[in-house]
Amino acid sequence: MNAPTVDVHAHVLLPEVDALVEGLPGQAAARALDARRNGPAALAVSGPMVRERIPRLTDPAARLAAMDTQGVDVQLVSPSPSHYHYWTDEETAEKLYRLADEATAAHCSAAPHRLRGLGLAPLQHPEHTVRALDHALGLGLAGVEISSHAPGRELSDPAYEPFWARAEETGAVVFLHPFGCTLDERLDRWYLSNTVGQPTENAVALSHLIFSGVLDRHPGLKVIAAHGGGYLPTHIGRSDHAWAARGDAAAGCARPPSTYLKRLYFDSLVHDPSVLRELIRVAGPGRVLLGSDFPFDMGTEDPVGALSAAGLSEADFEAVRGGTAAALLDLTPSRGGRS
Repeated sequence: MNAPTVDVHAHVLLPEVDALVEGLPGQAAARALDARRNGPAALAVSGPMVRERIPRLTDPAARLAAMDTQGVDVQLVSPSPSHYHYWTDEETAEKLYRLADEATAAHCSAAPHRLRGLGLAPLQHPEHTVRALDHALGLGLAGVEISSHAPGRELSDPAYEPFWARAEETGAVVFLHPFGCTLDERLDRWYLSNTVGQPTENAVALSHLIFSGVLDRHPGLKVIAAHGGGYLPTHIGRSDHAWAARGDAAAGCARPPSTYLKRLYFDSLVHDPSVLRELIRVAGPGRVLLGSDFPFDMGTEDPVGALSAAGLSEADFEAVRGGTAAALLDLTPSRGGRS
């Protein structure tokens, strides 16, 4: 076990960001949309759940203690997706990503050998995304976190080409983590907004990257898809069939869609050992990374145990546990272990 155990899906809560947008035009409408999408029962549970986890979301000491309990050496820490605020104007969006980047970097500086951070990029303003990525990298962050879409824009939008090019050029990590499903009120009961909505958004976003040729034009991108990539990896055969059977499906990408899974990275958070084995089969063990969704209730408090339950070969287990992530994040011995 030479490589550290690395959790690539862990969040930080940034009160500074919430304070920045409080009361701004557009916030009330954004909150109303979130309420419609989730429904009152989900909101009634989510509020207390988050409040109970605030110490682990904001206090580096509480985070590190929890990591020790889990047997996790290194976390890749990303802002809570609730901080995207893709409804903000250009001026506010720039203030927001700069503040989020700086706050995340400060949080991680408490234990730089154990915490790596990600910043934010304002997808609603594509012309600012390259600048946002450079700002995050300039603070020593590993890259940026983005959602599955922005209002009126999919990830296949040509306006994002400079962003993808810059991410490939710099070797930055782009963590794809949805927030909010466009199926809206259809998912407003039984927490379907998350249990169905998140994997749906992952599948749609990744399909846009694949079918539009983004991964053909930028084969060196380091995109990590949260939640195991959602429904796409286990249903990729349908995409391959469409690509072979229909000219419109094949118009944008050069090869069968399944081949592009081996150009993406996925976290291991799928909640089912058989699904995890299938994800590793179709993407390859060198493309799946340990993920917990720390510390939220839709994650796992024992990511290494969940990985062990899949019954992988020793080589595959070690790759997912941390070997691949250590290489991806360039974790040298001084940056990849406990003190």
